[in-house]
Amino acid sequence: MEAAHLSDSPSEPLRRTPLYQSHVDLGAKMVPFAGWEMPVQYAGVIAEHHAVRQQAGLFDVSHMGEIWVSGPEAEKAIQWMTCNNLAVLVNGRAQYNAIINPQGGVVDDIIVYRVGPERFFVCVNASNAERDFKWFCEHGKGFKAVFENVSDSFGQVAIQGPNAIKILPLLGGPFVEAAGLKPFFFSQFSFLGADVVCARTGYTGEDGFEVFISAERTVELWSRLLELGKPHGLVPAGLGARDSLRLEACYPLHGHELGEDITAIESGLGWIVKPEKGAFIGSETLARQKKEGAPRTLVAFEVKDPGIARHGDQLFDGGGSKVGWVTSGTKTPTLNRSVGLAIVASPCSAEGTQLLADVRGRRLQCAVVKKPLYSRK
Repeated sequence: MEAAHLSDSPSEPLRRTPLYQSHVDLGAKMVPFAGWEMPVQYAGVIAEHHAVRQQAGLFDVSHMGEIWVSGPEAEKAIQWMTCNNLAVLVNGRAQYNAIINPQGGVVDDIIVYRVGPERFFVCVNASNAERDFKWFCEHGKGFKAVFENVSDSFGQVAIQGPNAIKILPLLGGPFVEAAGLKPFFFSQFSFLGADVVCARTGYTGEDGFEVFISAERTVELWSRLLELGKPHGLVPAGLGARDSLRLEACYPLHGHELGEDITAIESGLGWIVKPEKGAFIGSETLARQKKEGAPRTLVAFEVKDPGIARHGDQLFDGGGSKVGWVTSGTKTPTLNRSVGLAIVASPCSAEGTQLLADVRGRRLQCAVVKKPLYSRK
């Protein structure tokens, strides 16, 4: 999830999350991201990355958007606009999903939380919140469903890493029980006088939790977690580490691996494309590509030569023909080597395929490798 680049140049005044002053007080380097002023790092990207892999990190994800979908046909409305099958969900279960356009492209990747048969909570990407809400309202007109954009009401923090399971219950009360949630389940309760949604989900490749709470109580939740988690190695972590962590896990990022001009199958989301559930926007194209294959495919790659292939760098085969482009790339701390993700012509997607990345006029030797690049034990 999470759209936009760290280097975005804001055309409008940047928004700030409820934790802005907390970040400043902790000495964070603040940068523009998806229309928000966000922390890219505190002690440093490498240190924060390692903390999440080895102990725990705390992220501010309050910039993400939230939409309530309610009514007797709430499920039908979401089913029509997304590719995964909501019918398999029980109350208290979350699902990774994607909003699809008529061409099969990804409008946004989202997480849907089933509160009840007529009530769903949807988390959307930061820069897409208003657009996704309008998309829901426009394409959900024919259903008995109500859409409510409540993004400004919520803050959200994510505690990620092997020690997250030890730290969360230290908050006491309902968090003790919430720490026992299975992956992609969530619970709702009251804490600090505010309504909370706590889910065992994340975007780092590690175990952990994402906690939605009212904007007014976000600072207190953040501060308590940092204090309680310090003996267990918990540190605040910024967008820099979040990006390198998700890249190692091969999680797609909207605006990089995901977009309206790349189909869900091409983006590697075939595992959440469920044509068998019945017709949905873009289902004809996706059903065909899932059965017959897509012309392009998302792959992971490793750079063999010194250097880093980054987003937008063009990829070529041995004969000099252009076969794709890099969607994300860097030298990641856990792997300690230059890796990335790319969209390439499907004939070039087999593991071991040799590619050349054009990096500022230099052709770097690359090889397609197995996904994910990192997986926790």
